[in-house]
Amino acid sequence: MTFRLATWNIEWFDRLFDDDGQPQHSEGWSARYQVTKARQLEAIATVLRHVDADAVLVVEAPDDSHRRSTRVALEIFAEEAGLRQAWAMIGFANATRQELALLYDPAQVTPRHAPGTTAEAPRFDGTLGFDLDSDLRAESLVWSKPPLELDLQTPVGPLHMIGVHAKSKAAHGAVDPADELRLNILNRRKQLAQCIWLRRRVDQRLAEGRQLIVAGDFNDGPGLDRFETLFGRSGVEIVLGDGPTALTDPHAITPRLGAAIPSTARFWDNANRRYLNALLDFAMVSPGLAPRARWRILHPFDDPDAAGNRVLQAALLDASDHFPVVLDLDAPPPQL
Repeated sequence: MTFRLATWNIEWFDRLFDDDGQPQHSEGWSARYQVTKARQLEAIATVLRHVDADAVLVVEAPDDSHRRSTRVALEIFAEEAGLRQAWAMIGFANATRQELALLYDPAQVTPRHAPGTTAEAPRFDGTLGFDLDSDLRAESLVWSKPPLELDLQTPVGPLHMIGVHAKSKAAHGAVDPADELRLNILNRRKQLAQCIWLRRRVDQRLAEGRQLIVAGDFNDGPGLDRFETLFGRSGVEIVLGDGPTALTDPHAITPRLGAAIPSTARFWDNANRRYLNALLDFAMVSPGLAPRARWRILHPFDDPDAAGNRVLQAALLDASDHFPVVLDLDAPPPQL
């Protein structure tokens, strides 16, 4: 018996639906460069059918507001696409039009929204006092996209999942190089503080004896940029932790010089006229799950199945600038 979870950032999924949650199979442009809405929708469906997960953490899921419903949009899409992941749910909605949602097969998974809170780690839709700039005064830290905490009943037993879309470190709005440096440092401080908040929740859940998965887009990774030296650790390394309570994702390891580096995202660098690969998406598991876990990144060029399947490869490139991370968990061994 195996439980399959995938995490996938689907670029601006919201723009493919109208206010009634109806997918827009039109020849108008999507948010993907020179990809129509109809083509992106079909590409997303093709990838999800191939992954065939029991549950998918959808990062950048359609908007949830007084006018739009994430659940309705995803469930209509799933029905049209013939997906067995026919039901959807979210936790705390946000104002960015990029929700965190679980699309799941109700015959295999029963989720329940289960947000946690402690004095050191308030509920993720709340505020954390944190000194971001070392002036001995706490700033008010909030998540623009509050993590999704779920209790899951699965074929391999009960699990607790935290779905994540951490802050981007990009210096949007910079007016000159000095301003860009300032924004880069400020955004990294905010991203690291979010990851500290997240790790505190991980510690809480592990202390409760939970089997834990932390998955999603962290907008960060070991060895990703020059600011890691300034701050000592990446946000991903903070969430992973160390010692007996460390989480595991085999891709989340600081790369050795000359070693092949896995990637989960591919972006166009207009300044240098080339594509850049980045490792931003992870599926971390608690110590009790690690021995029976297997990971795969469905990269269009690095994954042998995708590279050898022209239809799947094209769908991955059309669907998003991120690629799915697939986690398979085997059932625990029988008790003697």
